[in-house]
Parts: sequence; C-alpha cells; structure tokens
Amino acid sequence: MKKILWALVLIGLLSCVNNTKKEEDLDFTEVEITYAEGFSIHRYEDFTKVIVHSPWQEAEKELVYILKNKEIKLPNSLVYDAMIDLPIEKLVTTSTTHIPSLIALNKLKKLVGFPNLDYISSEAAREYIAEGKIKELGKNEAINTEIVLELDPDVIFSFALEGQNKALNKLQESGIPIVYNGDWLEKSALGKAEWVKFFGIFLGELDQSIKAFEGVEQSYQSLKDLAKTSSKKPSVIAGAMHQDRWYLPYGTSWQAQFFEDAHADYIYNHTKGKGSAAFAFETVLQDAKQAEFWISPGQYISYEQLRESNTHYQEFDAFQQKNIFTMARTTGETGGVLFYELGPNRPDLILKDLVKIFHPDLLTEEEFTFFKPLAFE
Repeated sequence: MKKILWALVLIGLLSCVNNTKKEEDLDFTEVEITYAEGFSIHRYEDFTKVIVHSPWQEAEKELVYILKNKEIKLPNSLVYDAMIDLPIEKLVTTSTTHIPSLIALNKLKKLVGFPNLDYISSEAAREYIAEGKIKELGKNEAINTEIVLELDPDVIFSFALEGQNKALNKLQESGIPIVYNGDWLEKSALGKAEWVKFFGIFLGELDQSIKAFEGVEQSYQSLKDLAKTSSKKPSVIAGAMHQDRWYLPYGTSWQAQFFEDAHADYIYNHTKGKGSAAFAFETVLQDAKQAEFWISPGQYISYEQLRESNTHYQEFDAFQQKNIFTMARTTGETGGVLFYELGPNRPDLILKDLVKIFHPDLLTEEEFTFFKPLAFE
C-alpha cells in the first residue's frame, strides 16, 4: 500500500513539474507555410499552437489558439485566446469560403450550423442541408445564439471585419471557443488557398490538407507556365460602375495577379493600393475603351442588363466584340455565387477559366468552372 501511495505522490510531483515548465523551454516544429502570411502552426509534444497574425483588418494583436487532447495538462505559463479539445466532433462556421476545406478534408459531416443557408452553393453541402443536418442560424451579424447553444458545437470558425460581434462574444462567454479565420486578408491567391492547412490541423487532417494544397499549387503553376507559351498577351479591363464610380482591382491586388498569371495585360496593372480603385466613367472609357476583354462586370449577367444600366458601356470594344465574361451566372440552387465559395480554395480553377478566355487555343477540351460569357438576352 505504501508503494502505491509513493507512486501516486511521485506522479503528482512529476505532473506539477511539467505544469511549471515555461513555453519557451519546450521544443516545437513549425508546419511549413509557403504563401499564406496570416497564420502559423507550432507543433509541441503535447499540444499545438495556431497563431492567427491578422484576424481582421487593423488588428492590434495576434490571436493564439491551443489544440490539445482532453487529458493533456498544459504548462501554467501558456497564454492563449481559446483552447480547443480534440477531436472536434461538431462545428459551426460562418463563411462559405470555409466549406470547400471541410469537403476537401472529408469533414463536412461535422458541420452542424451555418448562418443564411441560401448562400451555400456546393452540391454536397446542399444535400446535407436538405437532410436537415445543417441548421439555419440566421444572419452572420446576429447569429441565433439559442440554436447554437442547443447544437453545442466544439468550436465556431468565423471571421470579423473589426473584431466586434456581440453574438459571438456571448457564445464565447458561454464556453464555446471562437476561432477567427483571416484567409480573406491574404494578398495572394495561393495564400488564400493555403488556409486549408489551418482547417487540417484543427480537424486532425494536416497531412491530407498539405496534399490537397500541393495539388492546387501544382495545377496553378502548370497553368501559369502554359499561359506563358502564348505569343499573345491580350488587354483586359475589370469591374463596373457603382453609383457614380467605376470600381476595379488595383494592380497590386490578388485579382490583378490572376490576369498577369493568365498572360494578359491588365489596363490598370500600374495602380497600387488596398481594396478597390475607384475612377470616373470617363477615365475608364479613355483608358480601356480598346481593351480586348472585360472580366467580372459587377452583378450584371447579360448585355441587355449592362446596356440598360448605362448605354455608354456599348462604347467599349469588349462590349461590341462580345468579349465580356462574368462569374455571376454560375450559382447554386438557391442563388449563391459559386465563385465566392469555392474560388478562394481553388485559384487553379479560376486561372484555368481565365487562360481559356484569353488563350482558347491552349485549353480546347476544358470546361469553364466559374466564368461564363455574358448572356445575350
């Protein structure tokens, strides 16, 4: 009996020693992140630390999430914003851009709630919704906290424009960890896509997430190399009027990078800035009247709509030559635009569409995924 008591005392002492270890004294390995700038993953022996460097615009501090098995005791010195016990069995997410990662990792079945289900476009998720497996949570800005509490998810993946969401704050106070995802702040298309590793580490599928991203990366680079083989570099304009200004991507944006990688000459590739550039209609007409292609003309899906909105659109060569392409025509069964859901995860499919548009002789067999010609009616 004495031996047993001494053994228990010794185990307790060793446990206390482990808990007094400082984090900086512990060894870890860092998961390789090649393009994404918004997060890091540090893997320790007993836990994993996920650091989100930019959870929202102008964020003043990083957010730290600790992932561990339930029985693991952490060092007392560990500082974090939320702790998540693994494995995650049920989750809620608030952005459609998160859903393709769940599908790629075969973890869609863990999704139990989402705000405004009509925004979801993927067929796999729509089937789950039809079967009642994913519950409606209302609006993202004011999630129905009662339903979320009933669902009792292990974690909520969300995003924030300014870090303020009263409903999410309330849910966090109730004990549900809130994890903010900053994929939308990435400056490059492949950077956005690499956030699949973020979900991979949370869902116990890091190896699969690495494999999924490598497939996207290789596909993207192959298409980029293919586009360079074309002797032509057609000119392109983007965007459309909203109220009295024409909004279009800056030349330093990830959208403009697609044009460059598709071997096209973006009219405003010399511009620099964050968000969208805004110009008077007369300026864009002068600069881009002779552009050969026009990509993403706002919400318009037909030439008639474009003409009715502004008759001067007809003055552009791309309008006259019927070389305008939109992603607004490719929607799910409830009207959600597929580009916004799947595009960030699959930039290779976006690039494939653009290469097919600008250099149709290079991709004669492939079908469009997101973009379609503007309708004639």
